[in-house]
Parts: sequence; C-alpha cells; structure tokens
Amino acid sequence: MHELSLVASVFEVLEDEARRHGAAKVTRVVLKVGVMSGVVPELLLSAFDMYKKGTLAETARLEIVPVPVKLRCPGCGGEAVREDTDFSCAGCGSRRVEIVEGRDLFVETVDLET
Repeated sequence: MHELSLVASVFEVLEDEARRHGAAKVTRVVLKVGVMSGVVPELLLSAFDMYKKGTLAETARLEIVPVPVKLRCPGCGGEAVREDTDFSCAGCGSRRVEIVEGRDLFVETVDLET
C-alpha cells in the first residue's frame, strides 16, 4: 500500500506548517489527487486515519478533491478536460497530446489551531 508512504510525506508537510505557524493542532487537510496519480482515495483515507493517531492531526478531517485529466495538444494548442479514457484532442482529433494535469497529489489546504 503506497498510500501509507504518501501519507507519511503529507504528515511531514503538516508538521512543518504547524511548526511554522506555531500551531498545536491540525483540524482539516485538503488534498488534491489526480485521477491518474495511481492513488486509491479510499486507501488514502484509511492510511490517513491510521497514521494520524497520536499526532497533532489526531482529530483532523481529510478531504480529497479529485483532479481530472487535462490535456494539451501541441499541434493546435487546444486544451480539454477528459472524464473518459479518450486521450485525443477535442479540437483537432490528434492523439499526440500532453497530460498537463491529473497525475499530481498535493496538499491544497491545511487548517491549523493554536
């Protein structure tokens, strides 16, 4: 389960932010998770709940915001968000597209309490 190692990295960010702001507690965390990141949201939630015990985020709520796949066509310059597996340009139909969003996982928001 690589979600546990991802959560460990997230907790490094949380601890750094809490320390930087003099906070004693993390109350909410919002993660943006690309649909092509390879992360299973349910496993990420479970890993977060396991990892947070005994930490400054013990009572924190995790919210996961899915990020859809966004494509850019180098041929025509068109961009499109895809919900399906059709990775072709919506403008010109080319299959030579670049994925510009949808593979990332990052901390969007951390709510702290002093």
